[in-house]
Amino acid sequence: MTDSSSALTVREQGNVTLQIPKLTETNYTSWSIMVETVLRAYGLWEAIDPVTGAAVDEKKNYTTKAMVFQSLPEDILLQVAKHKDAKDVWESIRVRYLGADRVQKARLQTLRSELEMLRMKENETINDLEGKISGIMAKFKSLGSSLDEEVVVRKLLNSAPKKYLPIVASIEQYSEIENMPFEEAVGRLKAYEERLKSHDERDEDKGQLLLTSVEQNGRGRGRGRGFGRGEKGRGRGSGRSDKSKFRCYECGEFGHFANECTKWKDKEQEANLIEEEEPTLL
Repeated sequence: MTDSSSALTVREQGNVTLQIPKLTETNYTSWSIMVETVLRAYGLWEAIDPVTGAAVDEKKNYTTKAMVFQSLPEDILLQVAKHKDAKDVWESIRVRYLGADRVQKARLQTLRSELEMLRMKENETINDLEGKISGIMAKFKSLGSSLDEEVVVRKLLNSAPKKYLPIVASIEQYSEIENMPFEEAVGRLKAYEERLKSHDERDEDKGQLLLTSVEQNGRGRGRGRGFGRGEKGRGRGSGRSDKSKFRCYECGEFGHFANECTKWKDKEQEANLIEEEEPTLL
């Protein structure tokens, strides 16, 4: 059996290398997209999707079949080899992986429900949301259907969390959503997301600086009071400390504790003196 994990390499003039992945049981959607792209690059897609009433060139038909055949595993190749036209080969593969028309309709309805229920979580990014919507769009395409650009743009805007409401409202108010490409809408939301992120980082830095300052002041006051008690109860403890690093919480100067503050003591004595003199003045 042919190795299903390898890829078919196709070379074109100008040293351009195109690769078609091997078809597996799980990669039909991406496989069909890649094969269609390569066939279009070689001008061969008309053998798969001919213009109504137009005859397909025989050489193009067989060249297309050859390229598709080389990307198939052996068991699938044996099933579709009976078909003469590349169009019938393609349709046979599609039906095998996607089912008949009624099955396709059911799958399309499931995809519509999936798109309708899609919401961006708070811990996700716009990239995550874009990837989910693009994945659903690719599945629609593989089923022979498509989504209007306006539908996916509105879905993108409506799926974003509340914190994106300002940019969503701006886009809806000042832009023509019916003419806006999906990529442009994604780009605007990403730009806004980056601004939110930078503001959050600045706020976080400010908060951290404030917390550090509070903690340092708290430790300074605690040490000042602690060493003050140490001087009265255990004089040895304060003798070993370097007071130059501590700030007095009474006068704000470094080099001493509150209980040693001469300015505070002077103020206290002055207040007492005023209290003593007040009866005399009265």
